[in-house]
Amino acid sequence: MKTVLLLGLGRFGEHIAAELDNLGDQVMAVDIREDRINDVLNHVTRAQIGDSTKAEFLKTLGVRNFDLCVVAISDNFQSSLETTSLLKELGARYIVSRAANDAQEKFLRLAGADAVIYPEKQMAKWVAIRYGLDNILDYVELDESHAIIEVNIPKGWVGKSVGELDIRRKFNINIMGVKQDDVLNVDITPDTVLSEDKTLLVLGEYRSLQKCFKL
Repeated sequence: MKTVLLLGLGRFGEHIAAELDNLGDQVMAVDIREDRINDVLNHVTRAQIGDSTKAEFLKTLGVRNFDLCVVAISDNFQSSLETTSLLKELGARYIVSRAANDAQEKFLRLAGADAVIYPEKQMAKWVAIRYGLDNILDYVELDESHAIIEVNIPKGWVGKSVGELDIRRKFNINIMGVKQDDVLNVDITPDTVLSEDKTLLVLGEYRSLQKCFKL
């Protein structure tokens, strides 16, 4: 369980509050608008109306005491930038800020963000890969060159065991699990036999994944 200071409660911030609540984290939510505060009261431990661009206000929150500070302000980049900078000055342990474009990402990092999330760009890439390629069922980017994908089992692999295929040696990718009827089995051995009613969860460098599954 983490303690999280969430600043900015637009749609993005509201979704973050709900998900953090599902994880059991303790969330302190802040926004300048009372109506937005009211919308998340069921998902947060505490909430306060205030302007996060004001240093004196942020000081009253005790930002050093939170494991994580999330700047989810989406409608005013200047406010997001100022909030990020102030959090850094006040000794925040870890700051995650939202960007809407590459330039904003650059400035937020310069202001002190430890990590920058870029939802539109990340979702666009996911949609392009997930729906632009017929045999990809899910995609998780780990970094610029590595990913985890859920993929249909190639016809030539049906009826063969993991050991027979030896794809780790041939393609330098790892089978993490086999899914059937939405049930994931991660107990994979060389004797695990693949069938056409299953899908694979595999990890590897994107180029290796492309080559192996002809993406």
